[in-house]
Amino acid sequence: HSPETYLGRERRDGRVDGHPRTLKLNRWALTGAWSVSGEAAKLGAAGGAIAYRFQARDVNLVLAPPAAGESVRFTVLIDGEPPGEHHGLDADSSGAGTVFEPRMYQLVRRRGPAAESTFEITFLDPGVHAYVFTFG
Repeated sequence: HSPETYLGRERRDGRVDGHPRTLKLNRWALTGAWSVSGEAAKLGAAGGAIAYRFQARDVNLVLAPPAAGESVRFTVLIDGEPPGEHHGLDADSSGAGTVFEPRMYQLVRRRGPAAESTFEITFLDPGVHAYVFTFG
């Protein structure tokens, strides 16, 4: 089962430089124009992504938009494919969703046992803040 994982510099664990397809279990990578502060990773330009090789039923990620009243669109993939029936409450079957307030977003909810897979989230707009992954 994958552990809670913080994306900020102060508590970061498991980050690697690498392509999402080559990640080992419980390792993650950022692609795009990210800046990492003590508590979060902030995306500076549209098209940035986070990939995580996980083993769990649920993938949750604490996210915040750039400012109150703003939103950031995203798409989620599992092993390079849309999640279909395995989408979480905050993403549809095609993987589409929107960050519109600071909170935990449920992105994957597997129907069945936990399995090892690669999760990818790509942000279509700049400015999102990503804080911590939790798994269920």
